[in-house]
Amino acid sequence: MRRAIAALFTATVVAAILTGCAGTRDTQTRTAEAAAEVRPLTDAEQLRISDAQQRLIRQCMNRQGFSYWEAEKLSLEESRTLGYVSDDVEWARKHGYGSEIRAKEDRARSANPNAAYRKGLPPKRREAYDTALDEGVDAPVISAELPNGGTVRKRVGGCVAASEKELYGDSAAWFRAQKTTGSLQPLYVPRVMADPRFTKALTAWSRCMERAGHPYKDPGAARQAALRLGLKTTPGTAFAAERTLAVADATCTRDTGLRSIGEERETHYLNGLRGRYGEALDAHGRLQHKALAHAMEIVGPRS
Repeated sequence: MRRAIAALFTATVVAAILTGCAGTRDTQTRTAEAAAEVRPLTDAEQLRISDAQQRLIRQCMNRQGFSYWEAEKLSLEESRTLGYVSDDVEWARKHGYGSEIRAKEDRARSANPNAAYRKGLPPKRREAYDTALDEGVDAPVISAELPNGGTVRKRVGGCVAASEKELYGDSAAWFRAQKTTGSLQPLYVPRVMADPRFTKALTAWSRCMERAGHPYKDPGAARQAALRLGLKTTPGTAFAAERTLAVADATCTRDTGLRSIGEERETHYLNGLRGRYGEALDAHGRLQHKALAHAMEIVGPRS
């Protein structure tokens, strides 16, 4: 439950914490203006940044004499962020919990032409390819301090680093902001889980599901059940059952207001974190919008 709920309403995380809990009218005004400038990106906008980075990497590798294929793209509908709670009944009716989409992604990764191309290069060219792409173990290391006190590091060099620099301007600043924003769940998830309004809505969801013939305590349990079923039966039978379960899940989420209540409670608890992490979160928003503005000059939107 804790792990699943960590991705409860990903689209609202940055927006909520940027809104803040201002104590005066002036502070509220400044906070609202800041939030407007760094509104959270839509799924489509984030995909556009990702696609632009692939394009930049390909162009960079081509300039250094190597072939490079951009990652296979899913449709915009297939690429949506499902999150822990979804009330989109029509999407569930068509895609269930997205198992066939994930299988499609797995097939694309397995058939990635870049891996075959690299493998076919002579040893020295392969080494040069790796250096051009990301510099491997010789790449510079950047690090970020996490809210829980830990530290994460990554090596970034070559065309990958060049693409990040072109989009975000500062790879290290982007890495720090990204990791800070993405690591706040342990600070607010337990509070959301224990919040009376949320637990009441979750209980209502569970009762709704039981009446529909699916006795699960939370959406995470329902999805795990669909996964287990997929391992035990034929793909066609499993997907039909997955869709039935996902439609019931989304319907009960919609009918009980679980998503809207969860979003409101998440906003409430995230607001309390802004005093300590507001600077990093503001940076995250600014850098995302900087990258989006450049990405729009490089690639078009997904259809």
